[in-house]
Amino acid sequence: MKNFHNRLLSLSAPCLILISILGLFQREGSERLQSLPALLAGVGLIISGALERRNRRKKLLLAIRNRNQPIN
Repeated sequence: MKNFHNRLLSLSAPCLILISILGLFQREGSERLQSLPALLAGVGLIISGALERRNRRKKLLLAIRNRNQPIN
């Protein structure tokens, strides 16, 4: 159940972007602005996830490197 929940959560940001793009195409004029917050939120979630993943991998690499250094 937990694995399914994680997969469902990982699809939420791309779905949010897709829904907002569809909203952009269906609306006209100034009503198009109403779908921009969803688009920005989806993009923001994807970017923040990528940055967190990069930082976590960098910390892990540094921990592995520091563990393998000989003590003087």
